[in-house]
Amino acid sequence: MTLALHGGTPVRTAPWPSWPPPLDAAQRALVTEVLESGRWGAAQGGGVTGDLAAAFARRSAVPYGVTVGNATLGLFAALRGLGVGRGDEVIVPAYTFVASATAVLLAGAVPVIADVDPVHLHLSPDAVRAALTHRTAALMPVHLAGSPADMDPLTALAAEHGLAVVEDAAQAHGATYRDRPVGGLGDAGVYSFQSSKAMTAGEGGLIVCRDEAVYEAIWSACNVGRAVGGQWYGHPFVGWNLRLTDVQAALLLPWLDRLDDEIARRDAFCAAVGRELAHLPARDSGPPVTVVPPPPGTTRDSRHLLMLRVDASVERGFLLAAMAAEGVPLDAGYPPLGTMDALAGAGARAEPCPAAAEAARSVVWLRQPMLMDDPARAADIARAFAKVLAESAP
Repeated sequence: MTLALHGGTPVRTAPWPSWPPPLDAAQRALVTEVLESGRWGAAQGGGVTGDLAAAFARRSAVPYGVTVGNATLGLFAALRGLGVGRGDEVIVPAYTFVASATAVLLAGAVPVIADVDPVHLHLSPDAVRAALTHRTAALMPVHLAGSPADMDPLTALAAEHGLAVVEDAAQAHGATYRDRPVGGLGDAGVYSFQSSKAMTAGEGGLIVCRDEAVYEAIWSACNVGRAVGGQWYGHPFVGWNLRLTDVQAALLLPWLDRLDDEIARRDAFCAAVGRELAHLPARDSGPPVTVVPPPPGTTRDSRHLLMLRVDASVERGFLLAAMAAEGVPLDAGYPPLGTMDALAGAGARAEPCPAAAEAARSVVWLRQPMLMDDPARAADIARAFAKVLAESAP
């Protein structure tokens, strides 16, 4: 069978679902209400942004929430609120988006890049322990691809050494770990509403936390140094304007009512992909494509991405080009943070990260819009892999 890359007929010509999905009636009504009110900016502790912060805090099982312009600023403000700053080190995983590290730099601290677990690709407690120094002030587990990190060993390690824990939950709206929602498992958690995320207003972020003093420090950092309940032109602290707008919050608040249904839809599609891939002919080294499993303790994977591990004998550039030609585009995923010269030049320190390096060679992603399709169409993915792999037999 001729590959589409070489002029053959593609496995799939139908488009994948678009993202974001169309506005629903509740979003249209609330956005219109905000626009017609003329109160588009974020009110100080109120308005739709306040409602959104409170709703996310409840879902995260903590009392406090603060909206921000994006999740990078959210991570920065969370670190500031927890007292992390110049001279401190923050341990981040090697297989994550660059903003996990640049937010640490923004706070004046040093990102220390530690390896991930070789199976599920989340921050490794053993790698964290090896990276600790007397300067370590915080850990930043990332709930990668919508899966919760294995938090209990990490929080235990943090408690042992007196470290803060900031959860990067940018990709994990609605995920749970041992039946507890992410975001509320550490000292602070940060969500993203960037265009690709499970809830989006184009950009945006939100911080949740359980401690009142930490909340007030985070709130002040995001509100030009004002004090909660203080004077408008009183600025007892150093802070910035990092606020979300009520227009953006109006897109997001009603989304919470349908988030669970969308997670279930993605989960059904991912399960179907796993079943279909299991039928691919094995190679000498074993199954040619497998689903990267979630970490231990996962009770709900929010399925922002589906990460797939492909037989190392398949040439990566050919795989990506051939699958895209078949109508099944794959994402190459993250390069290890420790290989980025810009981070090293800014002072980041990288520990040995062989598991992240291997993930960069063998792991590919199916992006979120594809996961919103009918599970019956998961067969397209397996058929495209079967066709491409037949042409790349070792």
